[in-house]
Amino acid sequence: MHPGKLLIILGSVLIIAGLVLTFTGKIPFLGKLPGDIRIERESFSFYFPLGTCLLLSLIFSLLFWLFRR
Repeated sequence: MHPGKLLIILGSVLIIAGLVLTFTGKIPFLGKLPGDIRIERESFSFYFPLGTCLLLSLIFSLLFWLFRR
């Protein structure tokens, strides 16, 4: 892959990641989807956003597939 294209792709990914981190608190369903694992005990809490990761993976896969065509 040409270095220029790689830099453009990496820059786009960083911009998208920054937007997601900025607006995560403002998207009400993000992080509370079915499949997200949350375990809370007295002195221990564990959270793994499995459903959210799968949804984001699907969205990004579709976007990359569309841009490749």
